[in-house]
Amino acid sequence: MLLKIYPENPNPKDIRYVAEEMRKGAVVIYPTDTVYGIGCDINNAKAVEQIARIKNINLKKDHLSFICYDLSHISDYTKSLGNNTFKMMKRNLPGPFTFILNANSNVPKLFKNNNKKTVGIRVPDNNIIRDLVQELGHPILSTSVYDEDDIIEYTTDPELIYEKYEKHVDIVIDGGYGGNIPSTIVECTNAEYEIIREGKGILQL
Repeated sequence: MLLKIYPENPNPKDIRYVAEEMRKGAVVIYPTDTVYGIGCDINNAKAVEQIARIKNINLKKDHLSFICYDLSHISDYTKSLGNNTFKMMKRNLPGPFTFILNANSNVPKLFKNNNKKTVGIRVPDNNIIRDLVQELGHPILSTSVYDEDDIIEYTTDPELIYEKYEKHVDIVIDGGYGGNIPSTIVECTNAEYEIIREGKGILQL
């Protein structure tokens, strides 16, 4: 289904409905502060595996991100952040950044990379997805909705996204036109931060 939700003031009834469907295993496409994302409840293995099939990715090798509600939520799934890292993230979140951090044992084994044991963390500046995470009570798996067109890498029109994915996902949230610049990815597991993908936003160090 295509579900219209207004980002300025998301309808709590709609948010509750989507969260409940996610608990049952729904795969959902939703807006962020960058491009549209596709995701599910991180604790629902069948839904996670369905996303892996849709995107043709290997859960053990490819890096997927978790969308969290805020910084306190992040600490539930990552090893202790250094004071400098915490302050840097606080300056930049919510915002268009993905931070690569060391994962702790709360991250479902399905996501554990055999070599690095890291997790990408996002807190988008978008009321719809953050309200959804808050209602769900734990993070949502996130991976970008790509387009096969080499020139237009990310589809921005939710109605076109719905036409393409309606047989593969349960809900497409229409939160208005999305962006076509992905998040900036920041590696935070080493002594110095490293931007490994330039995207939207300027990192405040």
